[in-house]
Amino acid sequence: RSTLFPYTTLFRSSTEGGTMKKILVTGCGGQVGTELVAHLRGLYGDANVMASDFRAQEGHSGPFALLDVRDGKAVAALLDSFKPDTVMHLAGILSARGEERPQQLWETNMGGTYNMLEAARERGCAVFFPSSIAAFGPGTPADHTPQDTIQRPTTIYGVSKVTGELLGEYYHLKYGLDVRGVRFPGLISYEALPGGGTTDYAVHIYYEARARGRYTSYIGAGSFMDMMYMPDALDAVVRLMEADPARLRHRCAFNISAMSFDPEGIAASIRKVLPDFRLDYDVDPVRQAIADSWPNSLDCSAAREEWGFAPRYDLDAMTRDMLARVPGAVSSLTPN
Repeated sequence: RSTLFPYTTLFRSSTEGGTMKKILVTGCGGQVGTELVAHLRGLYGDANVMASDFRAQEGHSGPFALLDVRDGKAVAALLDSFKPDTVMHLAGILSARGEERPQQLWETNMGGTYNMLEAARERGCAVFFPSSIAAFGPGTPADHTPQDTIQRPTTIYGVSKVTGELLGEYYHLKYGLDVRGVRFPGLISYEALPGGGTTDYAVHIYYEARARGRYTSYIGAGSFMDMMYMPDALDAVVRLMEADPARLRHRCAFNISAMSFDPEGIAASIRKVLPDFRLDYDVDPVRQAIADSWPNSLDCSAAREEWGFAPRYDLDAMTRDMLARVPGAVSSLTPN
């Protein structure tokens, strides 16, 4: 684990006596779910965190259940058997893959979210909903994107995220359901590879830098997008869900980000550790079009003010840690 930002000890002092006691995580096999389950079990205990996914997963230290979130009866049955007080609803299909199968994305992302909100409403569970920078679109202010601004996304993934934000707000206003969420930027991690998002290049580049000393980017030079290192993302989820609700003026879609860079920027950071690293380009028009519709940088002041959002990694700190940990890293390269 990171010596800068230990995953399993970061928030323990803040969450002792907190509101979360038993937690269900859907989509535990994804990039975020893989690490969030381990993080939560370190904080709340293995037995108090139920991991679930529509595929079987191995190596879990605590309970696991197969769950297709499109099946409302199965969702309700799992909540009845495990009796969580909080649901981290991560199950969903990501942006690039969603453009290939938009109907399947809608069934999973929106059908699953509706099923979870309904089951949580009937049982009084709090719900975490992960939105995304994909909820914005080409009409959104690109620089320092405000917390509250125009949202007209041009991808089915983005449309599903805006809908999820609004649905969560509705369930809070109509039924008093405790729904909270963030707009995740691109997330970078050495623990689990991403699964079909537009920002995946920012993970793959570190693996290729170590393995081959070069990387061919499908995103073009000058395409800035917000990013965050996974330890900061995990901390943000816990901080938000443990925050005093009286402080929350917003609910389902806090802007969060730690850095904004383009492929040239991340390559320059890598060259501070691996001077001979080479970056090439073979731009994918589909993913490039998606990236072009997203903001360059987000205004995260609402998250800082309302629940203490405070990322610790900048680009160079993340790069040092990633290159120390991805396959092929050498023992002499330690994070600092």
